[in-house]
Amino acid sequence: MPEPERHKFAWMDFVWLAFLGGLALLHPIVEIQKQLTLLAIGVFQILEQRFIRWAGPRGRVYSVIIKILLASLLVGHTGGINSSYYLIYFLPVVSAAMFFGPWATLFWTTVTSGAYISFLLWVPWSAFELSTEGATELAIRNLFFFLAALLVNRFVVDSRRQSLRHQKLAEELEETNRQLQRAEAEARRSERLGALGRMSAGLAHEIRNPLGIIKGSAESLSKRLQASDAIAVELAGYISSEVNRLNSIVSRFLDFARPHELEKHPAEITPLVERALTAARERWPESKVEVERQYDAGLAPVPVDSGLCEQVFLNLVMNAYEAMDAQGGKLRVSIRAANFRGREGVEVEIEDSGSGIPENLREQVFNPFFTTKQSGVGLGLSIVSKIVDVHGGRLGVESPPGKGACFRIFLPAEESQGKARD
Repeated sequence: MPEPERHKFAWMDFVWLAFLGGLALLHPIVEIQKQLTLLAIGVFQILEQRFIRWAGPRGRVYSVIIKILLASLLVGHTGGINSSYYLIYFLPVVSAAMFFGPWATLFWTTVTSGAYISFLLWVPWSAFELSTEGATELAIRNLFFFLAALLVNRFVVDSRRQSLRHQKLAEELEETNRQLQRAEAEARRSERLGALGRMSAGLAHEIRNPLGIIKGSAESLSKRLQASDAIAVELAGYISSEVNRLNSIVSRFLDFARPHELEKHPAEITPLVERALTAARERWPESKVEVERQYDAGLAPVPVDSGLCEQVFLNLVMNAYEAMDAQGGKLRVSIRAANFRGREGVEVEIEDSGSGIPENLREQVFNPFFTTKQSGVGLGLSIVSKIVDVHGGRLGVESPPGKGACFRIFLPAEESQGKARD
């Protein structure tokens, strides 16, 4: 448990003590009741904030009530309705004006005024006469209570509004800074992707031509070899199979490098996700992965390239199966309507219960040629990111420690020229 906060004396606390000490010295020291009441008022004023925190939601109400009682006790000990200390009632009045709104301030000021006027009930009327001048003076004193309360409350309310405006402005500036940082990161990533794409395209074309020659030569060599030369035939087969594997890698390089020309048509997202789940199940028919579906009904179609979007979902589902295949697990897939930065659309979540993505690698998973797998060239998620980008959508990933990874794909319902990624 955290240690309780200790009260630290501020300069205002010393001002309070000096002020109340001066009041205590204005009359003979034998007035012990007055001295004790002033001491209680000083101690309570200094410890007021701690009392409010201790008392809970109604702490401010209790604080104002205690101040009214202490002020009444002081006035009662120093002459009642004729006491020179009636100004002490400004203490609960000002406190209420600082704590509450206008109507509550008027209420507590009325209560304070009533507490002061109530001393008329204890006046010995046989020896006391309330003259017109005295009644006017009493009315003026009470009206000043209300005047002070309204002035202080107005200042406090204006100060609170100004503080809220400043706070809102600070939050807006902070959000704007975050958006600028994301935009800068996106611009840098786009530049890297463009440069790597051009390099990959040139490299892939340069590799593909000699691969074709090697494969053709291996096939011709296999046909001319005698059947008895089994080792040579086997080696020629190895050459052909490895060339095919290299051709597959080169094709992925080209998929990453070439610009995607979209053929958008309004399509329902759910069937595309289902086809990806079916393909993954056929790939791992004996997998112990349990698929949990959470699909909203009545989702409107969104303009997408169905083939490319199915590739996105298939890649993410395959990655999820690979993350859980050894021990099995749960794959949660949800599809729902969503709103991102004022745009309506559909959001797909693909969450696995695998080992997750380490925090220091989370920002790199969409970079090309980055992979944590023993095999692979690290282009799968880069291609996914590129496809989502050209759709004007958003691709994000979350991976709490020990809770797997959750990929979110937002596809807008309307055409958009922008790109987004969180």
